[in-house]
Amino acid sequence: MSRDPLADDLGTDGALEAAARRLERAVGLLEAHVQSLRTDADASSGGLFEEDRAQLAADLDQARGRARDLSEAGAEASAALGRAIAELRDLQGAG
Repeated sequence: MSRDPLADDLGTDGALEAAARRLERAVGLLEAHVQSLRTDADASSGGLFEEDRAQLAADLDQARGRARDLSEAGAEASAALGRAIAELRDLQGAG
């Protein structure tokens, strides 16, 4: 009867099976831990994205308000310049 050198190196079949079970259990624990980390990352990043979105919305509202104010100021300045030009033309024509 020939001996299997691999079986001699690994010990009995029971030891090999026990090692395989330990490896499977370790892989299962690792997969569970990775899934837990993914879940935690998704939850925390979702909150961050919501905070960023809220801040961006507030910044956009503020920028729109400033643009509206600048537009009104520009219209007032344009009207004032129009009046000044008209007065200068009147003065030039009267002179």
